[in-house]
Amino acid sequence: MSERRIGAYGGTFDPVHNGHIEVARAVARIFELDMLLVIPAHRPPHKDADSISDAYHRYAMAVLATLDESRISVSTIELEAPDKPYSFETVERLKEAYGPGTELFFIVGADSFEEINTWREPDRLLAGANLVAVTRPGYEVRISHLSEPMRRSIVDLRGGLPFKREDRSSSRVYLTDCANNNVSSTEIRRRVRSGESIGGLAPARVVSYVEKYELYRR
Repeated sequence: MSERRIGAYGGTFDPVHNGHIEVARAVARIFELDMLLVIPAHRPPHKDADSISDAYHRYAMAVLATLDESRISVSTIELEAPDKPYSFETVERLKEAYGPGTELFFIVGADSFEEINTWREPDRLLAGANLVAVTRPGYEVRISHLSEPMRRSIVDLRGGLPFKREDRSSSRVYLTDCANNNVSSTEIRRRVRSGESIGGLAPARVVSYVEKYELYRR
């Protein structure tokens, strides 16, 4: 039996918002995680580096957003290795850091899951961690783009089905529908540029940080 279960929730988090926190809490509960790591990306390979905020701002906001969350921490693992931006590399470093007795759960949103066949070495990612695809209730999940090993490993937990892990010999792709908040970082940035309030869309400490450091004004 695994000594512990750790979740890895990567993303740009520009900024982190209430939807991110809701997903983190839900995944930690469903999979009975000992700890969930929020992992801000240094410079996502698929995004223009000039289009995202400084990594230190995004890290600081993630820390502020999770101060009161006992099972959620923020990891600098990708910030410390900008030359290794791919998810499979992050998972391999996490396995090395936490040891073979740790079971990893790598969390992705619906949009990322739809594009996972375009990621660098997705089957290598699955070889190192379980994959948790988070969607909204009623969202039609496409799986035709997945490799055969990924399709064979799917476990559908949508509709509130309980997590059970009988066979630990291989990783799984878990489909969940625990994302109910439709707020987005894009909408938050748009609101700030337009001079609109973002209260209620992100944790209060994050809202204050955005205002204090005048982020997303242009």
